[in-house]
Amino acid sequence: MNQFFEELGQQWVDAAQERGAKISKPELESRIALELLELARVAAHTQERRFAPLTCYLAGVAAERLRVATQLDEEGVAAFILEVRRKLEAENPRPT
Repeated sequence: MNQFFEELGQQWVDAAQERGAKISKPELESRIALELLELARVAAHTQERRFAPLTCYLAGVAAERLRVATQLDEEGVAAFILEVRRKLEAENPRPT
């Protein structure tokens, strides 16, 4: 996606290796990144702002569990996050 996330992915690999585990480098696909940013925006405006990072963390955990259970591709993961974001937006419409 960009250099920051490339380096961050390698840091996760290195930290896992220090704990005796070998993991593949996590990567962030552009569409998923955009959906996560939108999810964070919605969470920040419908709940406490500080909930936005935790909302994205839970989205990542849920998406990975669904991906493993169903062999979902990146497009499917993005759609999964979009679905939940839209529900949050509908439940908490922004004042106009």
